[in-house]
Amino acid sequence: MGVTNKPSKVSEQGRAWVEIDLAALSHNAAQLRSMMPERCELMAVVKTDAYGHGARRVSEHLQGEGVKSFAVATVGEGVKLREYGIEGEIIVLGYTSRKDAGFLKDFRLTQLIFDGAHAKALDETGNDINVHIAIDTGMHREGIAASDLSEIESVFKCGRLAVEGLSTHLASSDSLDPDDIRFTNEQIERFFLTADVLKCKGYNVGKLHLQASYGFLNYPDVKSGYIRAGIALYGVMSHDEETRAKLALKPVLALKAIVAQVRWIAAGESVSYGRTFTAVKPLRLATVCIGYADGAPRHMSGNGGFCLIRGRKAPIVGRICMDLLLADVTGIEDVEPCDVATLIGRDGNEEIRCEDFARASGTISNEILCRLGNRLPRIYV
Repeated sequence: MGVTNKPSKVSEQGRAWVEIDLAALSHNAAQLRSMMPERCELMAVVKTDAYGHGARRVSEHLQGEGVKSFAVATVGEGVKLREYGIEGEIIVLGYTSRKDAGFLKDFRLTQLIFDGAHAKALDETGNDINVHIAIDTGMHREGIAASDLSEIESVFKCGRLAVEGLSTHLASSDSLDPDDIRFTNEQIERFFLTADVLKCKGYNVGKLHLQASYGFLNYPDVKSGYIRAGIALYGVMSHDEETRAKLALKPVLALKAIVAQVRWIAAGESVSYGRTFTAVKPLRLATVCIGYADGAPRHMSGNGGFCLIRGRKAPIVGRICMDLLLADVTGIEDVEPCDVATLIGRDGNEEIRCEDFARASGTISNEILCRLGNRLPRIYV
């Protein structure tokens, strides 16, 4: 027999979900733009599905706020933005091979060039492509060494490539350790010296950009063409909260899940896989419908992780499972199935920042946000 009274679709929130505050996103974009030097543009970094926030809605919203430049990691991400109706410049920060060069041309994407061989390979495809050149000033991840002027010039000489900018990435701009500050200043000096030498040789270097979120926040006086704002745009910092608070940035994302069951366990009983947690007194536990498959790292078990239920802190106990976790709600009155557990966000007077969640997970906020599972619906408020 068939199922009767079947709902038309699964509820929007379901068992666990992500909430995105678009007003907070607007606020953060405005805050960052207000601090930028004259003639400097905000480049919204929306790679990895806008750090888990949903690239389509985030990009559409920011475009409506007047943002005209976006950055992605892959040519596929760039193509999707164009299909969503995103105009303006879209720069692909990751490597694109020659077999995908046609997409760069057809979808008007700007490619970051890694080295002379990369430029030559794209040039030989016969596609007219706008590019920025990555200059390696000390991070040694990608780009042409700042001292290798002949290889940099070889990119300008590629007939099918139009150089519209130079870029570098600062390795330690998030650190205020004196040695890291010295290293960052050396990178900045090296980058602008290279640009000046090229200009003296008659090359139009286009727009210069070297600051991501921390590079801008800790070195705001650097004069550049773009600020590549990623994590700060979403109201979160990678590992410290003081900078975010100082700028009055607002968290855009909250992570929530439903309580499925509440039970008492006796003293001496163990909890979850591996029996890593044993109750020393009777405890009341809530089963929460979220797990490591959704982006709640297994490492958070036993490392200070907690969630908020009815505006109170509930420690996570026992190993986090693929789809579920357990929270100690012994001291929280009236917890029952269908209550909402908040893992990132505010509930009443309590708040869990993404930085807190990341710290308990032994990582940085960027990784937490990018690993939130695809089965979590994004709800825009």
